[in-house]
Amino acid sequence: MPIQVKRLLMVFGLFIAIMAVLIYFLTPESWGEFGHYRGLALKEIADKEVKHVDVNETCAMCHDSISATFASGEHKSINCQNCHNVGYKHVEDPTKENIVKPEVTRDFCLRCHAKNPARPENYIKQVDAIEHNKDKVCINCHNPHKPWE
Repeated sequence: MPIQVKRLLMVFGLFIAIMAVLIYFLTPESWGEFGHYRGLALKEIADKEVKHVDVNETCAMCHDSISATFASGEHKSINCQNCHNVGYKHVEDPTKENIVKPEVTRDFCLRCHAKNPARPENYIKQVDAIEHNKDKVCINCHNPHKPWE
């Protein structure tokens, strides 16, 4: 057997030995308890503090006029967190710094409203981003809290 092959086999053997040691020391005890999952992961996830709020009702307690307008509008089935992000900090300390006021750019609106054959058109109004007012910002014509105007 040529010396190069022997050296290559030694390198592979060393690599396999190092990997076996790493697997032995880095694999958690509960690994494989539920297939290819850590058994304790479920408990760790369940023990985490809940970081969401019952959005539309919680937001409506302080933002009743926006909520009333929103409830009768096109976006009534979408909860506030879709645009304003998770609001649990804002509920605990209701300052403007604790809530995301989205920069309502064209791309922001097109996340949901860009023409997409996978979305039902009768449920989500879609626009062709290339043809529909391509140089304008959506909120110049559409108010996200009153999109029918």
